Amino acid sequence: MGKITRRSFVNKFGLGVGASVVMTTLPSFMTETEKVHKPYTGKKLNIALCGLGNYASLLAEGLQVSEYCQLTGIVTGTPSKAEVWKKKYNIPEKNIYNYENFDSIIKNKDIDLVYVVTPNALHKEFTVRAAKAGKHVIVEKPMAITAEDCEEMIKTCNDNNVQLAMGYRLHYEPNHLEIKRLGQEKVLGQVRYIETGLGYSTYDVRDINKPVDLNARKEWRLTKKWAGGGCLINLGIYCIQVSRYVLGEEPIAVTAQFGHVNNKNMFSQVEENITWQMEFPSGAVANCSSSCGFGIDRFYAAADEGFFEMSPAVSYGPFVGKRSDGKPFNFPVINQQQTQMDEISKVILANQKLPNHITGEEGIKDVKIINAIYKAAETGKKVSLK
Repeated sequence: MGKITRRSFVNKFGLGVGASVVMTTLPSFMTETEKVHKPYTGKKLNIALCGLGNYASLLAEGLQVSEYCQLTGIVTGTPSKAEVWKKKYNIPEKNIYNYENFDSIIKNKDIDLVYVVTPNALHKEFTVRAAKAGKHVIVEKPMAITAEDCEEMIKTCNDNNVQLAMGYRLHYEPNHLEIKRLGQEKVLGQVRYIETGLGYSTYDVRDINKPVDLNARKEWRLTKKWAGGGCLINLGIYCIQVSRYVLGEEPIAVTAQFGHVNNKNMFSQVEENITWQMEFPSGAVANCSSSCGFGIDRFYAAADEGFFEMSPAVSYGPFVGKRSDGKPFNFPVINQQQTQMDEISKVILANQKLPNHITGEEGIKDVKIINAIYKAAETGKKVSLK
């Protein structure tokens, strides 16, 4: 059989678990028969999803095709959801919990890990409760609302000898691994400037007077108590993340500005729009934006010898990127949720320690930056992170 190129192999065969690993380990040339993927047949990590909102559904679909983990339990405060999920995913009654009886999960040997996908304000509570029950934890971003909560989560997991992972799916996405490589290895020289934004049109700007019930459970992202903030903490965190891992640096100072509030009914407690700037030790600057009022999804990095960019960039993709030198920027579309959960599960199943870039140590950094950005926007002053 004739030889095929590294890129054509990845595009043909790298669509599932471990595509990010494949990208960094394939030789320049190989035959298809040399590298055919062998399905995993060992023990799977049993996962319970805690909180059954929209994103939990994406995780559940990813778990249906995962190799190293599987959906075996659920935790929800809504009985009707429990019944639907029980039938759809064939979940045993003994593996279904509500928020009151959750602690009894300590007796359940059929659940190894709890993935916390609740409203932000509940991340700490259920991470701590899961850890005390002896279960590993993946917590969706943001890790928590305060750095103090993050510290308690890390300590409790350490004290109970369980691992704490962050739901940073883009850490395993091949396009993002590439821009991380381009930036940190200075392929086009030192990155001097980053511009990135993520926002969605969550309402019709032409109908700004439509009433909204902020007490409704589905509107938790609009309430300070449950969300901790608006577009910054829920969407802008991706802009913070990509800036940090492309540069391989931590910001030393931030400035920020709240944007105009178009819908005062919806955004009476949390911000609708925000723009912020991050300064880095190398002298690089990142200018970032996030919004619940308009759509934006892009990343651009200017370096000494050119630029690289993506649009779409930090959402769910599929991502489209290019380089100023014209070299190919073409990577496989993967199932982001499946790949993230499988890569985390492989480490836990091997009784190895998760790398810091995907643990609570990474999550607390983002929370500290987010709170500094809010302080800068509220005071109109530069806030130091040194």
